[in-house]
Amino acid sequence: MLRIAQVAPLHERVPPELYGGTERVVASLTDELVRRGHKVTLFASGGSQTVGELTSPVDRALRLDPRPVTRWRARARARTGLRARRGVRSHSLPRRLSGLSFGRLVRTPTLHTLHGRLDLPHFAPLFRHMSDVAVVSISDAQRAPLRTVDVNWVGTVHHGMPLEPYTYSEEGGDYLAFLGRISREKRPDLAIAVAKRVAIPLKIAAKIDPADRGYFESEIRPLLGDPLIEFLGEIDDAEKADFLEAPWRCCSRSTGPSPSAW
Repeated sequence: MLRIAQVAPLHERVPPELYGGTERVVASLTDELVRRGHKVTLFASGGSQTVGELTSPVDRALRLDPRPVTRWRARARARTGLRARRGVRSHSLPRRLSGLSFGRLVRTPTLHTLHGRLDLPHFAPLFRHMSDVAVVSISDAQRAPLRTVDVNWVGTVHHGMPLEPYTYSEEGGDYLAFLGRISREKRPDLAIAVAKRVAIPLKIAAKIDPADRGYFESEIRPLLGDPLIEFLGEIDDAEKADFLEAPWRCCSRSTGPSPSAW
């Protein structure tokens, strides 16, 4: 049996209420490690659910908390209480890689899983400085932007998802589905172009972060006037399986911004 700390981003709860791909992966991984007999503590925001032991530096996910002063304090508290663990796995999001320095401060073996794109301009200088820090990729292709940097890759761990909530339907549906968030790297514009080319309706269930609002306004919103394209906003976790499996009975409402709010 190992004593393991899973350190999740505090931006969303684990598993997420709405959008949150990384947080869903952390939830599944944590619960499976417990089922295999390990003692796992999950460091995540308040409201998170796990079969392991939950430690919450904040009482709610940072994205849903209007108090900006809590953010730096929360991330500092998330890095305390880990010294007694025999292993730490930290899950880092793009633009939020401050956890990389933590591994240098403790003797506890620490892994950092990098979620998302690695082609942002500040990454190469950062990893040149952090060449001793053990990091994990989520695919071999993800490493390509850092191929000229001596990164301490210790392995690739592909995302795994429990399949039980997502049952296969042989009947199929009557629309294409885009589930995620609106951002340039996710290419919702490409999904729209494909839908128009094949003349099949497209439903977009996605959140819009403040950092991506300008991209949405300038490049995506002008494409939403086509009758084939329907923007739903964010949908909650309970709606995702129906959205992907049985489109003819899903998503009669939107939990995201209404069209009038665009």
